[in-house]
Amino acid sequence: MANNSYSGVKNSTANHHGDFGCSLKDLRSLMELRGAEAIGKIGESYGDVQGLCTRLKTSPVDGLSGQPADIDKRKEVFGQNLIPPKKPKTFLQLVWEALQDVTLIILEVAAIVSLGLSFYRPPDAEREHCGSAAGGVEDDGEAEAGWIEGAAILLSVVCVVLVTAFNDWSKEKQFRGLQSRIEQEQKFAVVRGGQVIQIPVAEIVVGDVAQIKYGDLLPSDGILIQGNDLKIDESSLTGESDHVKKTLERDPMLLSGTHVMEGSGKMLVTAVGENSQTGIIFALLGASEEDDDDEEEKEAKKKEKKEKKKQDGAAENRKKAKAADGAAMEMQPLNSDEVDIDEKRKSNLKEKKEKSVLQGKLTKLAVQIGKAGLVMSAITVIILVVLFVVDTFWVQGLPWHKDCTPIYIQFFVKFFIIGVTVLVVAVPEGLPLAVTISLAYSVKKMMKDNNLVRHLDACETMGNATAICSDKTGTLTMNRMTVVQAYVADKHYRNVPEPQLIPASIMDILVLGISVNSAYTTNIMSPEKEGGLPRQVGNKTECALLGFANDLKRDYQAIRNEIPEEKLYKVYTFNSCRKSMSTVLKNADGSFRMFSKGASEILLKKCSKLLTASGETKVFRPRDREDMVKKVIEPMASEGLRTICLAYRDFPVSEGEPDWDQENDILTSLTCVCVVGIEDPVRPEVPDAIKKCQRAGITVRMVTGDNINTARAIATKCGILQPGDEFLCMEGKEFNRRIRNEKGEIEQERIDKIWPKLRVLARSSPTDKHTLVKGIIDSTVLEQRQVVAVTGDGTNDGPALKKADVGFAMGIAGTDVAKEASDIILTDDNFSSIVKAVMWGRNVYDSISKFLQFQLTVNVVAVIVAFTGACITQDSPLKAVQMLWVNLIMDTFASLALATEPPTESLLLRKPYGRNKPLISRTMMKNILGHGVYQLIIIFTLLFVGEQIFDIDSGRYAPLHSPPSEHYTIIFNTFVLLQLFNEINARKIHGERNVFDGIFNNLIFCSIVFGTFIIQIVIVQWGGKPFSCVGLSIDQWLWCTFLGFSSLLWGQLISSIPTKSLRFLKSAGHGTQRQEIPDEELEDMEEMEEIDHAERELRRGQILWFRGLNRIQTQMDVVSAFQSGSSFQERQLRRQPSTSSQQQHDIRVVNAFRSSLSPYEGLEKPESRSSIHNFMTHPEFRIEDSEPSIPLIDDTDAEDDAPTKRNSASPRNVTPTPPSPSLSPTPSPNQNNNAVESGNNHLYVEGNKAAGTPSAPGSPLHSLETSL
Repeated sequence: MANNSYSGVKNSTANHHGDFGCSLKDLRSLMELRGAEAIGKIGESYGDVQGLCTRLKTSPVDGLSGQPADIDKRKEVFGQNLIPPKKPKTFLQLVWEALQDVTLIILEVAAIVSLGLSFYRPPDAEREHCGSAAGGVEDDGEAEAGWIEGAAILLSVVCVVLVTAFNDWSKEKQFRGLQSRIEQEQKFAVVRGGQVIQIPVAEIVVGDVAQIKYGDLLPSDGILIQGNDLKIDESSLTGESDHVKKTLERDPMLLSGTHVMEGSGKMLVTAVGENSQTGIIFALLGASEEDDDDEEEKEAKKKEKKEKKKQDGAAENRKKAKAADGAAMEMQPLNSDEVDIDEKRKSNLKEKKEKSVLQGKLTKLAVQIGKAGLVMSAITVIILVVLFVVDTFWVQGLPWHKDCTPIYIQFFVKFFIIGVTVLVVAVPEGLPLAVTISLAYSVKKMMKDNNLVRHLDACETMGNATAICSDKTGTLTMNRMTVVQAYVADKHYRNVPEPQLIPASIMDILVLGISVNSAYTTNIMSPEKEGGLPRQVGNKTECALLGFANDLKRDYQAIRNEIPEEKLYKVYTFNSCRKSMSTVLKNADGSFRMFSKGASEILLKKCSKLLTASGETKVFRPRDREDMVKKVIEPMASEGLRTICLAYRDFPVSEGEPDWDQENDILTSLTCVCVVGIEDPVRPEVPDAIKKCQRAGITVRMVTGDNINTARAIATKCGILQPGDEFLCMEGKEFNRRIRNEKGEIEQERIDKIWPKLRVLARSSPTDKHTLVKGIIDSTVLEQRQVVAVTGDGTNDGPALKKADVGFAMGIAGTDVAKEASDIILTDDNFSSIVKAVMWGRNVYDSISKFLQFQLTVNVVAVIVAFTGACITQDSPLKAVQMLWVNLIMDTFASLALATEPPTESLLLRKPYGRNKPLISRTMMKNILGHGVYQLIIIFTLLFVGEQIFDIDSGRYAPLHSPPSEHYTIIFNTFVLLQLFNEINARKIHGERNVFDGIFNNLIFCSIVFGTFIIQIVIVQWGGKPFSCVGLSIDQWLWCTFLGFSSLLWGQLISSIPTKSLRFLKSAGHGTQRQEIPDEELEDMEEMEEIDHAERELRRGQILWFRGLNRIQTQMDVVSAFQSGSSFQERQLRRQPSTSSQQQHDIRVVNAFRSSLSPYEGLEKPESRSSIHNFMTHPEFRIEDSEPSIPLIDDTDAEDDAPTKRNSASPRNVTPTPPSPSLSPTPSPNQNNNAVESGNNHLYVEGNKAAGTPSAPGSPLHSLETSL
């Protein structure tokens, strides 16, 4: 390389150029400009883009050389294309978080008090005055051991904390692994050494020439070198939803994190990683989150009060507006801004995405159980205290002695500890753990089944799916396209014709058209293995045509080398509205020739001539077209072939250059060259997978852009349509005609008449797909709400993927935009992987139910035993430490054992549960009650007559600090063994007889049951005083084991009783229905992204969660960080024009940006502890049809518009400033119209929830006891 002429100044990386003609700082300031301003700056500093390339030592045609030394140099000078992730929490931080659990704190306090008091020795003389309960049984050795109970409780608390922290830690580690895997899989096409290669996004460096195409998510900032019809969605950075047209003349600046919505081109990379626009904003967000000082918290509290007032005001306005126009239709064009916003608000409230169903049900159930446990423990303490006081001071008639006070306090502390242990056992904190484990386990295993889960709750929602709307190409078919029939030169060939059969003049036009009128990134490569099929790279339909050219013994690559991409005069790229692609070439004499290809029935309507066998053109009338459709296109389509028409048009010199922007005038009077039939065979495993879905009660619908005959033929091959069925196949046009009323508005009643019978929707646009999904989800025809899964691969599928309950994106053929909008990525693009996802989803649901069945049996029995024992014998038969051990095996170990059951095919033999099915079915309730009663009978028999049966001393009415008794040890041992054997019973929840079925397939289960048994032996035989146990004889062990084993026999008896005959059984654990939520609460939920049933339940219990506070605080931090960010200040000084509006723009950028942060941002924070509740509330990049796009600057009514509230945090931007023309295009008057209404398929980014905001410090489940 040249000598380092510039690197004399090395004081800062910003000024250190390496030996490039421009510094990092120059490039950063250049990338902050837009439009005309940017073009001016490039012209002034570099001449043109070519000049900038020269300065950066790269070639616009051949790209970088790709030599490692050069690449490393660039990384050193301009940075890497990585944004460093936030530091993970350390293990100690997680331990500290686990210690915040209130029940544990209560136990610690009680244990410490008990420890302190155990060292107090009252004078012996006074002992007699303190009542018989204080007894004189203790000898010195026993008295010395009084501290052991307190110490043991502390020890067990430590165990619980470590287990919890370890779970959180491993969970976070898994997520980081998942995230890095997703990042590694992202590749991008760049030109190096004249060759187009795919490299990981992190390897892109400044100076690279990257190829961008429809559907890409731009990985870095850059400047356009050459573009065809390029349109970019910059809403993730600016909040403006209009697509921005990028041209060299008007606006060549491309920004990282934005989406390519149409067209293709090449860009010169100018900023990567932390120096790109996305990186700068990330850095600001990071800075704002670290500055959580006390002052800011106080500020935030003040702000929250203000916010509250503002919200109340807004709510009143909304109520008034609601009263005023409650009847307004959703699709009605709205006049005033105010009504517009209110309408949007209303539709938003109705269309909030409800939180995961399972989560809602579980949290509700856990809160109810927790409340019951609290009541029981309070009653236990009260009864114990009252009994003691009555017995000592009334029955024995003793006065209160000063010296006896510590002894009485010791009793009260003991009662308190018993009360707390009842509470500990009653609160099922294993529930969130079970869900976490079950989901994490499933997600890991689903990776092997080619499902990459991005949002955890999607996994469980999939188990409830009742409908799947699938694409045809690539999902049901192999996406390996080949031309098998052709109509060319007036003849229909049933196989690919021999080259000599086609006239040379037609052949030349045909091959030239195929070669230039396709993306140059599409290629046919030689096969990887000898004798294999050639590899298809890029668009598969274009690959089929290029293969056709190869079959005609012509070389398309030679033509492309002759006419490189730069020489194409104009390209109209394919999009869902055009359904065709055209390329214009300029001939040497100044005339133009345009080649077009597209869906045959659409393109033939634009043809007025046809090439005949002689190579001449003849007139092509509508009557000829109908003939062709009947004789050529329909026969091809009925065999499941996709028909593509190839045509061209000449523009002679005499007519002058046409106006290329008038697309309708350009794309007419074409000359048809040929029509080809492209075969895309059905994947061999699909018909079987579809049969499984139908058997499992899931309806599969095909939604495709292909013509209706092709679609019908493929649907029949797949088994979606059976001969003789009454199901509907319709085209998008017909569908739209049927669902709209006279005014052109969509009506739900009309959709409801169609969707239950609809199986194939052909020639559908993305809007139709979205309308269908929304229609099915909102439908109330069937008693249970439909849960819809959707597959999509195109950019335009974004809205439908977002709207669906579960969106599947294609890992191979899918665009970045589709992947971003999806919940699960199918890494092999195969429909049968969706069936696996259904199986895993159902398995999660069943695992949770199994755990619940087991957990509740333990809870009921333990609470009743502790309660009655305490009330009758003034002491709980199960001691605090024993309870904690029971709690540990029942919660942590059982959740591990039962949550990792592998799925079986039998899961697909039942119908979906539906969203409203209770967690605990009547069969499970029968099992819980049946086993509960049986265990109570055994325990109480042992408690009251056990000493006679085993001929041992009674352990009842033992004085304080008395040694452990054999009697109570037997009770404890039997209790634990009953649970162990009942864990095997819990493996089946639908009343199956064989509980051992497949038990050895789950090694985790076997090892946990066996391990628990071994530990139990150790505790009983050698646990001694800390566990209140004494060693048992072999006989006693055999009896205990027999009693435990008998619960398996009892289980057989229970499953013989038909559930139907037990009328009194009720199911439990229903989710909250949407209809049950009163309007006022819906109003309150306006601020939330999704309805969170758990939060509602906890509010009911008068518990205030300060989640709002955190959210507002973080939002404020961002804004204040923005204003204090010195780099921004410098920039403002440097660029005098439009400072205030730039400030506004920056704030808007951050807000819009926060809403679209990568969906993994949320995964990195297990503030959740092991709570399911926070665990699944990842912020998402939402594309919602119902979200108004928010031009945050232009809202004049800041008070009334919820999304601008966060802007009011800084007084500077309450007064709206008109944006400077250079910064943002003026929004169209109808800015807030829905995508569906305007038909523009805009992707809206939801901006009303900051993505990075942390949730409340503890999660509801874990802080459940806090609340209590």
